[in-house]
Amino acid sequence: MTNILTNLTLKQAAAYGEREAFSYRNDGEGKWMPTTWTAFSSDVDMVACGLETLGLRPQEMVAVFAANCPQILTGDFACFRNRIITASIYSTSSPEQVEFILRDSGARLIMTDNAQRLETVLGLADRLENLEFIVCYDKNAADAHNDTRVMSFDSLMELGKAATEECRAEVDRRAAESTPEDIATLLYTSGTTGEPKGAILTHECFDSALLVHRKRLNNISDADTSLCFLPLSHIFEKAWTYFCLYLGIRVYINGNPNNIAVAMREVKPTCMCSVPRFWEKAHTTIQEKLAGMRGLQKLIVRRAFKLGRKYNIDYMRVGKTPSRWLQAQYDFFEKKVFGPLKRAMGVQNGVLFPTAGAPLSANIVEFFISCGVPIVIGYGLSETTATVTCFPSKDYIIGTVGTPLPHVRVRIGDENEILVKGPTVMRGYYKRPVETADAFTVDGWFRTGDAGFFDEHGQLVLTDRIKDLFKTSTGKYIAPQAIESRLGEDRFIEQVAIIGDQRKYVTAIIIPAFEALKEYARSKKIQFRTVEDLIQNADIRSMLEQRIEKLQEGLAHFERIKKFTLLPKEFSIEGGELTNTLKLRRRVINQLYAPQIEAMYS
Repeated sequence: MTNILTNLTLKQAAAYGEREAFSYRNDGEGKWMPTTWTAFSSDVDMVACGLETLGLRPQEMVAVFAANCPQILTGDFACFRNRIITASIYSTSSPEQVEFILRDSGARLIMTDNAQRLETVLGLADRLENLEFIVCYDKNAADAHNDTRVMSFDSLMELGKAATEECRAEVDRRAAESTPEDIATLLYTSGTTGEPKGAILTHECFDSALLVHRKRLNNISDADTSLCFLPLSHIFEKAWTYFCLYLGIRVYINGNPNNIAVAMREVKPTCMCSVPRFWEKAHTTIQEKLAGMRGLQKLIVRRAFKLGRKYNIDYMRVGKTPSRWLQAQYDFFEKKVFGPLKRAMGVQNGVLFPTAGAPLSANIVEFFISCGVPIVIGYGLSETTATVTCFPSKDYIIGTVGTPLPHVRVRIGDENEILVKGPTVMRGYYKRPVETADAFTVDGWFRTGDAGFFDEHGQLVLTDRIKDLFKTSTGKYIAPQAIESRLGEDRFIEQVAIIGDQRKYVTAIIIPAFEALKEYARSKKIQFRTVEDLIQNADIRSMLEQRIEKLQEGLAHFERIKKFTLLPKEFSIEGGELTNTLKLRRRVINQLYAPQIEAMYS
């Protein structure tokens, strides 16, 4: 049986023809440009033949270094037709990271999208013996170079269009000979504590992931629409977008993540996978608006949220039918409060919004579900082809990450480590036999590196990354992500890094939400010229101290933040504090801000 992804575009073109497969826009001003299934399949065939003409052979490597755009999908499925392996590189990667992945994967060809990233690749190319071809989606950028290794994506398609019948037959033969054991892609880990490792995901991993998601997520169909805005180099967005295409869901590819708010309101997707930061920012914006309400308006909104919680969490979540009176009240507040709120965000048509990648505060999850926004919390990794667990359709418990998907087994091992076994688990790490052996137990369970436990309802609760857990000098264990998640609820706090390993007490480095802080300062007649003035102001610090103290209610005494330092600029990928998946590089933060940290313990 042929792998699902190998012939997916052919099958969908036969089924849907001139129906839209996806649309694309890369800025806030242009129009969404649709591509039909017929056109998509034709483009895939041309690129597949182009790759074969260049001499790319089955199970050789093609790297992709680009921001979201249709060519990524076209290239991926062209590679699948040829049994070629893809290796994704984040568009935000440094030249050193790009070089590492190209060298480690041994890619013969790389696809990139613009002049800037093309220059990055060309700056590395002479040091990379395996790299023979550089394909750029931007024709003008490609044509500006007189380098025989460089060609435009259009030229690659023309090469495929002019291919011989023997070439086409060879591509068809390769597709027919594909096996579940073929490697589909390498997904490089973000490398929070060392060099990235290429997780080997076979076609069996993806086939199994598609089938088990279809069983679990049975409330969506080809009538739905999905907005793609996380990087397609991220396993969450990659696997989700493949799943949407597999179901015939129309995908809207947003090329510029800075325009996501506009794109949401334009597309009004019924589905969209996202990371917690998206909902945290949305929650902060809403809380700022609520803080400005007065009198009757504020009273109505408070009543709406209280009733929304009763309706959506006490009744709908557990499958109970609400009374006529409760339904009538909810319909009123849906019209007056929840509907306008959801329309402002672009989520009014929401059916399923999977969210994973980091902890999301239970309070924020409860808030949006109370408003009728169908957030589904899940948990997964690159090494497990994304989802391991997610909320079931009913009886899910807020504060957990749900139950395992069908055919995916989870158990708790030593140090409360979450262990996974099933057909979606990677084969191992590319060319890393020692790391691969370390990643699995003797009896074949994948070690996730995450700590957790099953609650009394059989739903998985995450504690933290085992490597992130630390012990104070008094011997108390601290789970930093849980505390960071709590503080992230506050509208005045943008980012947090908890400190305290082998220290007497817990401290924090905090990056405030500067616009909210400026607004507060103006309302309190606090004079300032720069953000440095704001973070050094005693009244500002006092206000934040009070809010932090309130946010920590319920934490044990030893878990509470005793001191904090405010920084005048955000953690960033460029600054080295964040990985490409926006996870904290704790070791780097401890090094970069050592003086500030030592000052909190002096």
